[in-house]
Amino acid sequence: MRVITGIACGRRLLTLPGEDIVRPTADRVKEAIFSAIQFDVEGRRVLDLFSGSGQLGIEALSRGAASAVFVDNSPASIDVTKKNLVSTDLLSNAQIINSDYSSFLLRTQETFDIAFLDPPYNSGILAEALSMVIPHMSDYGTVICEHSANTVLPSTVSEFKALRTYRFGTVFVTMFKKEV
Repeated sequence: MRVITGIACGRRLLTLPGEDIVRPTADRVKEAIFSAIQFDVEGRRVLDLFSGSGQLGIEALSRGAASAVFVDNSPASIDVTKKNLVSTDLLSNAQIINSDYSSFLLRTQETFDIAFLDPPYNSGILAEALSMVIPHMSDYGTVICEHSANTVLPSTVSEFKALRTYRFGTVFVTMFKKEV
């Protein structure tokens, strides 16, 4: 894994061994995600929920996001995220929280412009996490969900609508934005 572009372009990122623990987002999927939101990243507040190695939030910071909050319930993932933030010199704009997604979302008062949701595939928690994150999104916010083919997401959640689903082999990415 590497940072694709921005101030940390080309920097290699660590990940945990074994895809049973953390399934890193493939570079081609990450490139497609950031192509779709390329003009919406600079100066934004980002949430990397289920952060794993932190690569999506780190990519956003490298591309000019104002700040990023990284949340994961695994201490090992939190440790790798911190190491990646240090090696990319992006730690100063980051907050790292060791918590499960629901506890974090229930207690935070923060609002985000971009949220990345990439829970373990087939865990059955993505739809719930999506509904819990929506109240924390700004009016022009974007929620990006990475999931498997057999994950069913609603077409709308509150005022947010699924705009498009991209397919990359067995990986699907669904983007939600507020209806205007």
